[in-house]
Amino acid sequence: MRNYQARNFLREMAVGDLAFFYHSSAAATGIAGIVKVVTAAYPDPTAFDPQDDHYDPKSDATKPTWYMVDVKLERKLGRLIRLDELKAQRSLAGMRLLRPGNRLSVMPVEQKHWDTILELE
Repeated sequence: MRNYQARNFLREMAVGDLAFFYHSSAAATGIAGIVKVVTAAYPDPTAFDPQDDHYDPKSDATKPTWYMVDVKLERKLGRLIRLDELKAQRSLAGMRLLRPGNRLSVMPVEQKHWDTILELE
């Protein structure tokens, strides 16, 4: 992930936080599961490796630009909750994922939106 806003959200994650696992590069996009953050954010080593596709020559090990967290699958959802279904829910109005032009890979989810999504399952 190489987006500053998503990176900032990722650095705010804490061990124990739950997150939705979202399929974004699939034929059917949507929420597929729940993961738990198991490490605090730490520098993304791929940013320092010139052989890696995610190499960033401006990132420095002493002052890293890019971070990552490790997650563990808590559970798969009973079904994929598709993006078009999420968009159809009035109760999800205002959710970052559904705002026009906003397709970040990491973003906060308000509790009311989390609860609504789990009810859809």
